[in-house]
Amino acid sequence: MTQNGEETASARRPEVTGLRLAPDGRTVSPAPEAENLPHDRSQAILEAAKQIGALLKKRGHPFALAGSVAVYAHGGSRHLQHDADFCVLPGDAEAVAASLREAGLEVRQPPEDWLLKTTCHGQDVDIIFALAHRPVTKDMLDRAQRLPVDSVIMPVLSPTDLIRSLISAFSEHYCDFGSVLPVARAVREKVDWDEVRDACGDEPMPAAFLFLLERMNVIDPREGFS
Repeated sequence: MTQNGEETASARRPEVTGLRLAPDGRTVSPAPEAENLPHDRSQAILEAAKQIGALLKKRGHPFALAGSVAVYAHGGSRHLQHDADFCVLPGDAEAVAASLREAGLEVRQPPEDWLLKTTCHGQDVDIIFALAHRPVTKDMLDRAQRLPVDSVIMPVLSPTDLIRSLISAFSEHYCDFGSVLPVARAVREKVDWDEVRDACGDEPMPAAFLFLLERMNVIDPREGFS
């Protein structure tokens, strides 16, 4: 997932792709078939999200699934991009990193100071504690909806928070309307668009995107405005 107008790339690390969790949350040795990763990139991202989500649940960390996998959980496209993303509280980042390391996953600190990275099923996983320059909050996680991600039920960022974080990231240096337009279409009926406008509609790039959605009849104009 691209956040704050930036995208980071990391080397794939296949040595951790066989992570499995026992019912009590312990890490166990990879099954022989785990060496054969899904040929479908989207399925590999889904498997990574399921494994990390299950781990965070077992360890009792508050979190919410974000990014393209969250869009999929809300009924969007199964064509997933980039990586799996999880939001955690800034104060929990160290504890989450410790749990990942205990499970045998390498945790990496990229130059950006708003996330950590790990790898599962050969896919990057971002552990995010700030969305569009704003810290993840308890209220945001409380608003998350428990939804199935394939076979694993986990908290998923609400559609309103998801859209707000994506639109707030637009700036003069990053303004990829094309990547967010399909997301807006997929979840438009589940979003409180007035709340999105109140949160970021005064900024030029988010306002331009909201105007585009209105002109394309993706959303209705705000009542009382023309």
